[in-house]
Amino acid sequence: MEEECLFCRIIAGKVPGEIVYQDDRVIALRDVNPQGPTHLLIMPREHIPSVKGLGRERSELTAHLIHVANEIAQGEGIAERGYRLAVNCGQEGGQVVPHVHFHLLGGRPLSGLLG
Repeated sequence: MEEECLFCRIIAGKVPGEIVYQDDRVIALRDVNPQGPTHLLIMPREHIPSVKGLGRERSELTAHLIHVANEIAQGEGIAERGYRLAVNCGQEGGQVVPHVHFHLLGGRPLSGLLG
């Protein structure tokens, strides 16, 4: 755990968060500033600063993160209509918290850069 990392502190229970899923490797919670009707953050419990740290040696963890995202999308009722799974990397990529996390967005038509 990185003491200065907001997500590590949420994972450790030191900061509140609306957790919707957790297992021994991954945790998912609702975004406090949602960009749509459904906006969740899915992240590893292990502190990994960015997606650049998800190399070949962590391919099983990466696959698990995506599997969890798909399962949550089913549970949230957005899987059939469609959803976006996005990850930001670095300051210019829009990453605000330096702990790798996937954004799961849905519940309305999405447009924009990835349109």
